[in-house]
Amino acid sequence: MSHEHSYTIEEVAQLLKVSKLTIYDLVKKGDLPIFRVGRQMRVDRTDLQLYIQKSKTGATPAASTASTTPSIKNKKIIISGQDLALDLLGKYIEKKQSNKVLRSHEGSFNGVMALHNGDCDIASLHLYDGDTGEYNTPYLKKIFVSHSYILLNLISRRAGFYVQKGNPLQIQSIDDFKTKSLKLMNREKGSGARTFLDEQLRIHHISPSSIDGYNEEEMSHIDVASAVANGYADIGIGIEKISKLIEVDFIPLIRERYDIVLLKTPENQLLIESVKEILNSPEFQSEVVALGDYDVTQMGQVIYETL
Repeated sequence: MSHEHSYTIEEVAQLLKVSKLTIYDLVKKGDLPIFRVGRQMRVDRTDLQLYIQKSKTGATPAASTASTTPSIKNKKIIISGQDLALDLLGKYIEKKQSNKVLRSHEGSFNGVMALHNGDCDIASLHLYDGDTGEYNTPYLKKIFVSHSYILLNLISRRAGFYVQKGNPLQIQSIDDFKTKSLKLMNREKGSGARTFLDEQLRIHHISPSSIDGYNEEEMSHIDVASAVANGYADIGIGIEKISKLIEVDFIPLIRERYDIVLLKTPENQLLIESVKEILNSPEFQSEVVALGDYDVTQMGQVIYETL
């Protein structure tokens, strides 16, 4: 199928004047067919025209989606992030409230911006700031200057390097990029893993341009680990849990704090209270621990809250 006769998800969202998450929801429900070019999802022009035609006849009210966003958001809660614990959180929210929960698998920065722009209700993040050694709060204070929000801890987990089984290159730390010729498999810009790596490179005065593979990106921890396991790279950045699933060794670098952020608005008050109750419930914490390699010691704690 030619790119000239198809659209990206972003282009479709612009044409229909709705958010990208609304388009993902239409795709998930089967209302809008897609095809893939590599990792990119595209919509055929004919399929889009058919969808618009159906919308005009009342079969699928696309035009009303934009105008009724507030009522839709009262019925559906969108959680952004990639960790399995978020899927579990969504199930608990559905049990506790009558809301339908949808999942968006954006990286940390893109998820936070989606929350800022009103395209999701809960955003997860693990964004490391090299100047302070802190996670998340330095970024949120800059992004949500005019917003009131609450930051809650979800889990803590170890992040570090994936290396080939047996660690044949004897990789131990970030400084090995200075002394060894290492092929990297990177994560996408805006992800928490990429942010941590970039901050470490900056702190240790290592130029990204000196690293072979720096511009080669994967979209998940498991894809990075698989690239290392299959010999496409010597090293990658990710979380410990995945090293138990893929044939790689793990070199721990840091215990990262994985939080969730919600906007403090009157319509969100019930959701915030529900999420707090869920995170502090022994039942939920036990189920998260059962997922493996998660520390729930701080789960439910208010890390930061604006007035």
